Amino acid sequence: MKKMIMGTNHASIAVEDVGDGQPIVFLHGWPFDHQMFEYQYNYFLPRGYRMIGIDFRGFGESDLVIENYGYDTFADDVKRVLEELHIEEAILVGFSMGGAVATRYMARHKGFGIKKLILISAAVPQFAKKPAYSIGIKKSEITAMIEQIQVDRPKLIQDFIKKLFHEKTLVSYKGWLTNLAVGSSSYGVILSALAMRDENVREDLEKITVSTLICHGKKDTVCSYEVVEEMTQLISKTIVVPFRKSGHAIFHDETEKLNRTMLMFIQNKN
Repeated sequence: MKKMIMGTNHASIAVEDVGDGQPIVFLHGWPFDHQMFEYQYNYFLPRGYRMIGIDFRGFGESDLVIENYGYDTFADDVKRVLEELHIEEAILVGFSMGGAVATRYMARHKGFGIKKLILISAAVPQFAKKPAYSIGIKKSEITAMIEQIQVDRPKLIQDFIKKLFHEKTLVSYKGWLTNLAVGSSSYGVILSALAMRDENVREDLEKITVSTLICHGKKDTVCSYEVVEEMTQLISKTIVVPFRKSGHAIFHDETEKLNRTMLMFIQNKN
């Protein structure tokens, strides 16, 4: 069931809320929306879980409100959603940019309503290279992507999607992801790209206290597998599962393994 929940700065945040049982909250990656988790929804719903997919502001059906746009605001919107839906003991899942937002949420809101955390291809501790940080994408490349969004967004999206996969991908599937991305607001895509370029969640990682599953593709060229070592050093309780046949888009390259791994982690009493 689609719900609209008032986030910060009077933005309406679109939420897909379906099923019963323990809630699993999904935070999508750039430049998609919650529908990118379709094959996780299809797996967990018949197993008795409640699926809660949140569209970040400016993505999917959520409003674009540009004041104070960034990870803090995204995290505050998630808090509003969890409060409105009276969510407790949830599993929080973040993919790529959504992983960075999940990390910020856990630190900023002290893990409110969350029992366990799953980080998939997470864009942490930061997405862009900096003088003291050699992992990531050059800031100039991200700036060039932002400039291209303003002149040919469909082409930029298609080029980005090509980088996500290691396994051979159907043209129809790439087209579906392209449609999801094009459906989001252009300016929201720009503002979130600026956030990814400039924000850092290293200190937030150290504040995560819940059991955390890290799923990362060994062939990831968007968020290098090198970040996994830093995540394990900074998060106190981690389980790492490498996906040896996956690029950034684990949800496509090794769908069944991802779903099974998530289920085992969620069902584990520890």
